[in-house]
Amino acid sequence: MQTRNTPAELKKGGVVLVDKPYKWTSFDAVNHIKIVLRAKIGHCGTLDPLATGLLICCTGEMTKKISGYQQLPKEYTGIFHLGAITATYDLESVPEEIKPYEHITEQQIHEAALKLTGDILQIPPIHSAIKKDGKRSYDLARAGKEVILEARPVTVGEFEIVAIKLPEVHFRVVCSTGTYIRSLAHDFGRILGCGAYLQELRRTKIGNFDAKDALTPQQWKDIWKPPAAKTDV
Repeated sequence: MQTRNTPAELKKGGVVLVDKPYKWTSFDAVNHIKIVLRAKIGHCGTLDPLATGLLICCTGEMTKKISGYQQLPKEYTGIFHLGAITATYDLESVPEEIKPYEHITEQQIHEAALKLTGDILQIPPIHSAIKKDGKRSYDLARAGKEVILEARPVTVGEFEIVAIKLPEVHFRVVCSTGTYIRSLAHDFGRILGCGAYLQELRRTKIGNFDAKDALTPQQWKDIWKPPAAKTDV
């Protein structure tokens, strides 16, 4: 369980576990905390706007720990949607190349997960913040320029199929830093031959830090709100 430090303590240095809301950028969430605390702050591991879940925010002297926290393994839960792909590998773009998925068996789904477990090579989405020739890949992609990113090694320690409700496949993944779950969705659909994109994603853990102990930016703001001044009757 996270210790609920006071704003004064957090200005000196501390850790704030934030549950990033849907459609907020990680910057939005961190900036909301920063404005309230008026403290030096940074976060460990960006989440896409359509993802929810755990952001570790470090304040004051604890910002020196950010690089160490960034290397911790991460756990995600979510949903792959079979039968189509998107340019962004998630719902930030429109599904296309619609294909049948009804013939996909549970065995094939579990086999696809197994093929993406362990030490694998993964190509990041071109709609990502990775820099190519000094520019953000997503900026180049949005400008209509061809973007080719190299595959890089990542580790998927656990890939559990939680439920199958075609066209939805619910999953839980534990992976190394730098793993793109959107790319995992795309590769999952490629292996099955029907295409897939990431429909829903939540980061549930970073190392031993758990989203169950996190609060939304607004909840933190309410906790840190100074008590109302008493008035004489």
